[in-house]
Amino acid sequence: MTAMQQATGTRPSWFTRFWAIVRYEMLWNIRKKKFIGVIIIAFMLATLGLVLPSILSSTTGTAITANPNFAITYGASSFGFFLFALATAMNSISSEFESGTIVPLLTKPVSRTMVFLGKLFAAFVIILISYVILFTYTTVGSIFVYGPQNNLQLVPLVLLGNLISTFIWVSLLLAMGSLTKNTIITVLVAVGLFLALFLAIPIVSVFAGPSPSLNYLPGSGADGSMLVGNTTMTINTGTDNICVNLVNYVLYPSGNVTFSKINLQAIQAGQTTLPTTGVLYTEPISLIALRALGVAFAYIFVFLFIAWIALKRSQILE
Repeated sequence: MTAMQQATGTRPSWFTRFWAIVRYEMLWNIRKKKFIGVIIIAFMLATLGLVLPSILSSTTGTAITANPNFAITYGASSFGFFLFALATAMNSISSEFESGTIVPLLTKPVSRTMVFLGKLFAAFVIILISYVILFTYTTVGSIFVYGPQNNLQLVPLVLLGNLISTFIWVSLLLAMGSLTKNTIITVLVAVGLFLALFLAIPIVSVFAGPSPSLNYLPGSGADGSMLVGNTTMTINTGTDNICVNLVNYVLYPSGNVTFSKINLQAIQAGQTTLPTTGVLYTEPISLIALRALGVAFAYIFVFLFIAWIALKRSQILE
């Protein structure tokens, strides 16, 4: 409170109290070494993607192939989403209970809902700022390395898709932190689930085919292909590819994605290409993009609701 508020006994406004929590959470996040480390790794990988073509060009003596779509196809991978979420939210709630800071925090004129919303908004702002800087860097760099870029107006759409994909993991970490109040358990559960999905979905896709059920799990989803002119594009339908599929939807609104199963027996017989057993089904790119959005928001809403309820019902032992 300000001196005037203390003298008059008036309570700070809702926004003042909310912003105090957001500022506290943002400063705490920025000072974390693991978050700084993730930022450094992200910029190193982005720089590698921009510098490596120049190095190869100088080594081989061949010109760099122009790529006018690099800026709108570049995005964080599933591992990148998970790392940003982990660095930002893994101990956002659990550490308050482990260190005991939840007690003095709740003695302030703030509710548990306000604390939860403040932490959530701080995570959103930090990841948003990080992505804006990262995507500005890669967009400008792509112009110098790969030449003029097309459809730069879609870069914010790519950024939005990356944010949504990241927040699936942010919401899961907040839910686990509120339920367990233990950072180690929260991280172990999140890492275990990420690795299970990361390894299982591609294996299932190979042996069982691009099952539609894969589209409702966090991850890469089913694999398909879309014909654009004379070029066949690989399409992954899961929540990790929201940004790419949103861009494809805007650029090719009438596009259709074909899903086929790989013929493993033909490969074992010595066929070198990837033979398929025929078309299993087709879906419009519009359905794929909008479904991935709906699935992502469903996961985010459910996990955040669990986190909020768990925090509100937590017993605070002084």
